[in-house]
Amino acid sequence: MYWDEVTQVDHYSWYLQSETTNYASFQLGIRAGRKERSMNSKHKTVPTFSNEDEEREFWATHDSSEYLDWNTAERNPTFSRLKPSTRTVSIRLPESLIASLKTLANKRDVPYQSLVKIFLAERVREETAQQHLQQESE
Repeated sequence: MYWDEVTQVDHYSWYLQSETTNYASFQLGIRAGRKERSMNSKHKTVPTFSNEDEEREFWATHDSSEYLDWNTAERNPTFSRLKPSTRTVSIRLPESLIASLKTLANKRDVPYQSLVKIFLAERVREETAQQHLQQESE
């Protein structure tokens, strides 16, 4: 039972530590919990926050179990309508590399910029996994 509670807290903490999209996910989770809380008087009401920084400061100094019933929390909630925030980045690439990317993208029937994002995400995931393995072996 305790492990489930820790898992839920960690799950929502991850949302809180991420950027704006995940902040919205956390806020949706809080709003869903507020509806149930009105029937359950043993939990305090979560205050309304004006921005992410204000909420971060609040949760850094308060115990979420006083405000949320983690036993009724949904495991791995999905927020299908939320889109990750993006930022435009400009990088210089050799013409030959762009031509190769466009050829690969054409074979996969995807835009070449999408293929670049896929390649970058895969590489970051591999590097991150490799770093975790190295840290565990030390």
